[in-house]
Amino acid sequence: MKQNIRTVMLAAGLAAISPVVVQAQETLRIAVPGFLTGGAAASMGVPAQNGAEIIVDAINSGTLPAPYNSKGLAGAKIEVEFIDEAGGNNKQVSEFRNLVQKRGFNVVVGYVSSGTCQAIAPVAEELKILTVFTICGTPRIFEEGLKKYVFRTQMLATAEAVAAARYVHEVLPNLKSYTGINQNYAWGQDSWNDFVAAMSKLSSAKAADTPLWPKLSQGQYASEISALQLSNSELIHSSLWGSDIDSFINQGKGRGIFASSKVLLTMGGSEAALQFGDKMPKNVIVGSRGPYGLMAKGIETPLNRWFTAEFKKRYGKLPPSPAYQTAAGLLAVKQAYDTAAKKAGRFPSTDEVITAFEGMTFDAITTPITMALSNGHQAIYDMSYGETDIDPASSEIIVKNLKTYAASCINPPDKISSEEWLRSGLSPKCP
Repeated sequence: MKQNIRTVMLAAGLAAISPVVVQAQETLRIAVPGFLTGGAAASMGVPAQNGAEIIVDAINSGTLPAPYNSKGLAGAKIEVEFIDEAGGNNKQVSEFRNLVQKRGFNVVVGYVSSGTCQAIAPVAEELKILTVFTICGTPRIFEEGLKKYVFRTQMLATAEAVAAARYVHEVLPNLKSYTGINQNYAWGQDSWNDFVAAMSKLSSAKAADTPLWPKLSQGQYASEISALQLSNSELIHSSLWGSDIDSFINQGKGRGIFASSKVLLTMGGSEAALQFGDKMPKNVIVGSRGPYGLMAKGIETPLNRWFTAEFKKRYGKLPPSPAYQTAAGLLAVKQAYDTAAKKAGRFPSTDEVITAFEGMTFDAITTPITMALSNGHQAIYDMSYGETDIDPASSEIIVKNLKTYAASCINPPDKISSEEWLRSGLSPKCP
C-alpha cells in the first residue's frame, strides 16, 4: 500500500504547560487514516490530510494560536503517517493491528466511514490504543457498548438529522410530503431513519413509503432522479457525500430537480458547495456537519482566521469540513496530553490522557466542543443549517437563512440512546 509519510523533527519541551521542566517523551507517533484513493479521496480524505498537516506542523513548531501555542503534545514532537482507508473493513482492521502491534504507533486520529469506525472500535479497545474518530457519525459506536480508549470529536449523525428536521419544520411549516435518496449502508440508513423519526415529532408532513437507496459510489443517478421527480414530493432529503453528492448535483442540475423540488443536502455545505462555488444551485438547504466548510465562512475567531489563511496559502482555497473535523481531533488530543502532563508533572500515560480527555471542552477552531455523552467520549456542539445563494457583489457562494441549534436540543441526554430519545419526543425543545 502506498503511504504518505511526513515526519517533522523538533526539539521536545513542555513550554506553556507547567513552570516546572519535566522529562518528556521525544516523539509521539500518530496515524491519521482517511480515504486517499477512490471516490471519497478528493472530497474527504485529501482535505482531511491537508488540515491535519497544517495542525501537526503548527503543533510541532509551537505556532498555533492560543490556547494551543506550546510545542508538541506534552512536549513530544509528532511523527505523523497518513493511512489510506480504502479497501474495506477487513483491510483496515489488519492495518490497524499492524500500526499498533508491529509499528509502535501511540495514537490513531481519523477515519471517514461509519462502517470503518464500527469495525475499528472493538479492536482499539482490545489493543488499548487511544483512538479518536473524527468524521464517522453513526450512533452505534457507543450505543452498542461504552468504550475506554475510543473517543469521537464529531457529532452524532442523529444530532445532524434532528437539526435538519428542526430547520425544515421552521422554514417549511406547511410541508406535506418528503422523500429521500441516501446511500445503502450505515450512514445513509441512520441519516434517513433519524430524519424521519424527528420529522414525525415536529411536522405533519408524510415520508415516502419507498425512499431510494443507491449503492455507495454508484455515480449514475438518472433512474433515481426520474423516480424522485415522479414522486411529486415537496422535499428531497439526502445525506449523499463524496463523489456521489457531486454526481447527484451535476446530474440533478441538468434534469431540473433543484427547480422542481426543495432539496435538503445534509452534507451539501461540507465540501460540495465550496467545490461548485457559483455553479451550485440556489436555495438548496445544506448542512456541514457543524460550523465547518461553507458554514465556517465569516466566523471570526483567532483560530479560524489563522486556519483559513494557512489553508488558502497552502492549497489555494477555503478549508472544507473534513479539514476542520480532522483538525478538531488533533487539537483535542493536544489538549488532553497537555492537561494530563500538567497534572502529572511528567509525560503522561495513556490512561492519564484518557482521564483528561473524558468530559473536556476544547476549542475546535470555529466552535467549542464538549465531550458530553457516553461517559465523556462523544462530542456535542451547536449545529447550523441554511440555504445556498450567490453573493451578487462577489459572485461567491454564501449561506442565507442561517439558523443555529444548540447542542442541548439536538442531542440525546447522556445515557439515553438516540432511538429511545427520538421515540420519546426530542425533549428539551430548542429555544
